[in-house]
Amino acid sequence: MFIGLPFKEAGILVNNAAFLAALITLYFWVQELYGTSTARWATATLAWCPYSLYGTVIYTEGLFLLCTTSALRAFDKKQYIWAALWGALSTATRLPGVALIPAFLFVSWKECRGIKAYIASLTVGLGISLYSLYCQIQFGDALAFIHAQKAWRGDATGFAWQVWWQMLMQITIGFTNFKSGYIKDPLHPLLFLIIIVGGCLLWRFRLHLGMIKFCYGLYFLWLLLWLLTGDELVKIALVFGGIYLLWLSRAKIPLVTVAYGFSGLALILNTGITASSERYAYGIISLSMAFGLLLARCPRWGYPIMCFFGILMFTFSIQFARDLWVA
Repeated sequence: MFIGLPFKEAGILVNNAAFLAALITLYFWVQELYGTSTARWATATLAWCPYSLYGTVIYTEGLFLLCTTSALRAFDKKQYIWAALWGALSTATRLPGVALIPAFLFVSWKECRGIKAYIASLTVGLGISLYSLYCQIQFGDALAFIHAQKAWRGDATGFAWQVWWQMLMQITIGFTNFKSGYIKDPLHPLLFLIIIVGGCLLWRFRLHLGMIKFCYGLYFLWLLLWLLTGDELVKIALVFGGIYLLWLSRAKIPLVTVAYGFSGLALILNTGITASSERYAYGIISLSMAFGLLLARCPRWGYPIMCFFGILMFTFSIQFARDLWVA
């Protein structure tokens, strides 16, 4: 905008350019660690996940992914000046960037990295501190960016277990039955039960069916389950499935990415609300790295998953273009 571009063009250009740079940074980092195949799958995961939609419109996803990925890569390589710089830019871009601070401090202690690592870890908070100073000067409120969120989240804090439980009940028995308090529509739970039983039978006879038929059967059942339950299934799978995936990958990916992943997910789960939790989980680069490792070992799973991501991306784009809530 400073050089004369209108807001819309400037915002789209900055976010898309930053998102592209984040994809490139992730690719080369993972390639250094695990090779080309894993790098391709990790980058494909970040690019094709349906919430990459927010890396192409006027949101902070692209810039945040670039800053956090660069900060994690620099800290992993013990380049502390760059880690501090990119980390400070992360916290200046978005509040969840503060998850880098406990992650860096934990790794500094765990690996006995020395005083430079601790200084870099604490310097990450400089970004949000400067932004708070800007808010104080501009609005007379250093925490304006937090107080403004009360417009849509109220005073909610902590783990929103009631909302998550409601979401789980909507998936298993259906929204109508949950709202009514009894089984008013038996079709939804019946179909859900049939899909679950079908999945169990597929697993039981997987050796007789062969791997190809078993995989295609699971893909088909997952697609049916998504059509039955909707996007709530995607949200739970991304957030809680991400926690499980991160735990399984804890010994395979760099310790700093594991620590950052758990710190970021803990922050998401303690906001008091579930709105946009899946979009914020997508912004945790650790999950894309862990999923890339998984798909590199099982590429047969990767291609249909990317196709499913493509379907979701198409539907989300239509919803977003019609001013409907996506995440």
